[in-house]
Amino acid sequence: MKVNDLAALVLDDRAARVGAEAQIRFLVAVSKALKDDLLGFHLAQDVDLRLAGRLYYAVASAARLGEGLERLQRYCQVTNKAVQITYSNSEECSITIAYSGVSRHLDRHQIEFIMTLLLGMCRSLTGRQLIPSRVSFAHHRKGEASPMRHFFGTEIEYDGWSDKLAFDASVHELPLVSADAYLSELMQESCEEILARRASNTSALRTSVENILAPMLPHAKTQSREVARRLGLSDRTFARRLAAEGTTYGEILDKLRHELAMTYLGERDLQISQIAWLLGFHEVSALTHACRRWNGKTPRAVRASLIAT
Repeated sequence: MKVNDLAALVLDDRAARVGAEAQIRFLVAVSKALKDDLLGFHLAQDVDLRLAGRLYYAVASAARLGEGLERLQRYCQVTNKAVQITYSNSEECSITIAYSGVSRHLDRHQIEFIMTLLLGMCRSLTGRQLIPSRVSFAHHRKGEASPMRHFFGTEIEYDGWSDKLAFDASVHELPLVSADAYLSELMQESCEEILARRASNTSALRTSVENILAPMLPHAKTQSREVARRLGLSDRTFARRLAAEGTTYGEILDKLRHELAMTYLGERDLQISQIAWLLGFHEVSALTHACRRWNGKTPRAVRASLIAT
């Protein structure tokens, strides 16, 4: 608790607000203490959806699932400004999660909590055991997470390009068991008032770059031009805006790899060659060179130090 700057009072105060990065650090610490590698998934099993307050009732009172998910996209920042939800209904229905102002590569438990909660909500609101056509997470997971696969009802893709749930297009029209036209109007008015008062949450460019880069690393695609393109910037504008924040693309890439390396090296089951691949290095020797520069030690020596602590 002290390490993560969370007072004990917060655990008993529903009105208390904890920063997203503090939440992520806290879940990592608790996961290690409990030796629960599926902590986020397990926590989501016992959550009362009504605790989300206005957001839940705005979604639950809609007539159909697609309408509810469109509201979820619009109003999600009423309860959590660090989470952005995108709902798409074209060839398939998909829910994509992104972080705003928070480094995605530091997280695993919170995003698994959110995705599990979302599927549980869709099932609860429709009264159907919905099975996604696709489930993907941007982070790496070693080994098989059978409880998660059983819950989602399909194979789960890790090291994906995004955090996404996808369904057959037909789910868009599924009626909600809790539809309430009066409550629907009331909740929408309330959420719109909050959005009108709240300034938009604009993330720093550095964090946006990290969140684009992290899922690209295992695919060995780390060119600055591709990141600039995804941000909708020219190469020159991209470099200029990074300079304005006092950094460069190379520095961000190096720091990201360092942070991820420290996470991966702390996992006993990951081979050094696998870690090199996850970080976008073509050879283990490149990882060894980077570790010596970062820590003054080889990857194996760093791992020994991490496991000993």
